[in-house]
Amino acid sequence: AAAAVENVAPAAAAPGAPAAPTSVPAMLAYADRVRALPPTELTQEINRLGDGGGSPPRQMQLALALLQTQQAADGQRAQSLLQRVLAANGPGVQPLHPLARQLASQHAVPRKLQRQCRAA
Repeated sequence: AAAAVENVAPAAAAPGAPAAPTSVPAMLAYADRVRALPPTELTQEINRLGDGGGSPPRQMQLALALLQTQQAADGQRAQSLLQRVLAANGPGVQPLHPLARQLASQHAVPRKLQRQCRAA
């Protein structure tokens, strides 16, 4: 159990930092943790994760954190990161694809509704 908790720790930009979680249960635990963060800590977590140029699991972490801000620009950035995760191949990334697809689809629905309301 201690190893699982360690896997969901925030990924730091410093060398030797803990790796981003690569299992779906660990990523869901991370998502649950960032969902509960107060705004200032969420901003710190987003800053700690960096610009999204890291590994696909780290990109997914950043997308999960960005989706919590409820800001349109962050949502678009998260959508882009999720698409990058989906485009990545490899044994460590493949298990995350269904979750990334679900998140991307879920996020696309509100944006599509907003466009339809504006057009009406």
